Amino acid sequence: HEARLGPRLRGGAGPVNPARHSVRHGFYLREKAPAEPRGTIVFVHGLGESGLCFEDLLGRPELAAWRLIVPDLVGYGRTPRDGRPRGLADHVTDLVGLLDALGIARPVVLGHSMGGVVALMLAERRPDRAALVIDVDGNTSPGDCVYSGRAAALAFADFAAGGHAAMLDGIYRAGLADAAQRGYYASQRLCDPATFHRNSTELLAQSQPEDLARRRAALPVPLVYIAGAPGGACRRSRTLLDAAGVEVVEIRPAGHWPFIDRPDDFTAALVRVLDRPGGPA
Repeated sequence: HEARLGPRLRGGAGPVNPARHSVRHGFYLREKAPAEPRGTIVFVHGLGESGLCFEDLLGRPELAAWRLIVPDLVGYGRTPRDGRPRGLADHVTDLVGLLDALGIARPVVLGHSMGGVVALMLAERRPDRAALVIDVDGNTSPGDCVYSGRAAALAFADFAAGGHAAMLDGIYRAGLADAAQRGYYASQRLCDPATFHRNSTELLAQSQPEDLARRRAALPVPLVYIAGAPGGACRRSRTLLDAAGVEVVEIRPAGHWPFIDRPDDFTAALVRVLDRPGGPA
């Protein structure tokens, strides 16, 4: 089914979202496209999140020339569930299937937090399916595993019995003073706890060897890392990214959701990356 929905404004501010909302190809999608798009940007949300976090970006006139696709990953948001908890590799497979169904060959893939790791994995496994990766505060070291580390420390039975509820309570309280956390709470209420817990354990396992920065640098696809500072990627992760030679664009002052904390600065930085000579068409 498809429906045109009214604006969902995160934190109560931002431009009206003119995107089309629909359920297609197994995903809840937010889409916006001009008649002749310059290219496509696919947005991949983070752990416990949904495409709701990107709705301000969908309304940005600076991105009006681009086709924008924002799915809720399976197990998150409003995407229908099939009863099977998804792993990170499953998210990659699901996204490639969505690109196939939508006829999208080589989009810009913008991933936030866990979505940054998923975008990295997609580009590693299918470099032919990404023109550019924009990694926004993607996990790099164990210090970045804030909510994932808390979930992974519990057996799933304990997480489902009370751990997730306790986490939600903490996010709710943080959201009283933080628009990003307020929106995160709304998305967390919709996520599948089993998928959240599985993805949490996988994120921690991928972060512990501290090789994600080197993997980003070794990609055959261009990658730019956008970091919120001082509250985004932890100090250890920034050191690892610098040592590996990963290009880091800093948004300051900002936390883990720089596109919510500093939307104008983030959009300007994103446009500069997209407009580089030889960049994605």
